[in-house]
Amino acid sequence: MNYFRTALLLAAMTALFMGLGYLIGGPTGMTIAFVVAALMNVFSYWNADKLVLRMHNAVEVDARTEPRFYNLVARLAENAGLPMPRVFVIEEAQPNAFATGRNPENAAVAATRGLLQSLSEEEVAGVMAHELAHVKNHDTLIMTITATIAGAISMLANFALFFGGNRNNNPLGIIGVIAAMIVAPLAAMLVQMAISRTREYAADKAGAEICGQPLWLASALGKIAGGAAHIPNRNAEDNPATAHMFIVNPLSGQNMDNLFSTHPATENRIAALQDMARNAPPSRPASPPRPEPSGTSSAPTSGSSSGPWGGSGPARPHGTGSSNPGRPPRTGRRRGPWG
Repeated sequence: MNYFRTALLLAAMTALFMGLGYLIGGPTGMTIAFVVAALMNVFSYWNADKLVLRMHNAVEVDARTEPRFYNLVARLAENAGLPMPRVFVIEEAQPNAFATGRNPENAAVAATRGLLQSLSEEEVAGVMAHELAHVKNHDTLIMTITATIAGAISMLANFALFFGGNRNNNPLGIIGVIAAMIVAPLAAMLVQMAISRTREYAADKAGAEICGQPLWLASALGKIAGGAAHIPNRNAEDNPATAHMFIVNPLSGQNMDNLFSTHPATENRIAALQDMARNAPPSRPASPPRPEPSGTSSAPTSGSSSGPWGGSGPARPHGTGSSNPGRPPRTGRRRGPWG
């Protein structure tokens, strides 16, 4: 059903784009709009991942430069049955993460330094499992195409004022111009929101299945949402069109960018994950996939912290009560291994 809804929404976005071209220039304008969109999508298909990573100054890491994080992603990719993606770290204080790439064979996942420093190992595992779920579901390609068409609609809307007033080209005259300038971009934004929100819920569910513990991701979402609300992400603010790619909206809300958020409410996502944990407890062992350092035992001792992040379990998500069924008890403060 999620894939069917996504296909319908993409079809609606394409129809909207074609209709906007028709309002501006009639049949000729519709044809030109279609050709421009096709060229943009071909370019985006092959280069969007590189462009997004460059926009956010992401640095590729490996088992030598970031062994714990890299090996964690490797184990999660194995759980998901995916090829090993390229792994990147973004030097941003705001905790967040995203995935990109046209297919699982050419995928990349990126996490900010703030996420690696502020979340426990279990929570990082939940976040990266969510991003790998996007890769497995081919959401990265879907969202790239959606963003490209939405950007093209906005571009055509700007052209409407200058090229849409000729009645010989525009069958609706000034009414068509007004619709092109106001209604079309708004409708494109609403469709983009609908696609993004549909895929986020699906990735939350699949990510919880990949890591084996829905509450790890639920706890991480609460922390990330709290951090994103108070810590600005400079690159995301400069490139708001990429905001839908992050696990939580990275925009600070100091401008109008948050008015139409591409993400569902974090509280609703946490509640869905908590319901998943209550109704369908995972059968996997409650331990995060992590590398085993040489010369040390892989089994944590009683009372010790679990994993290199020093986390003994997920913290209570922000905005939730203390009596959630299935929630492990808090046993102290958790810190990241990098700070």
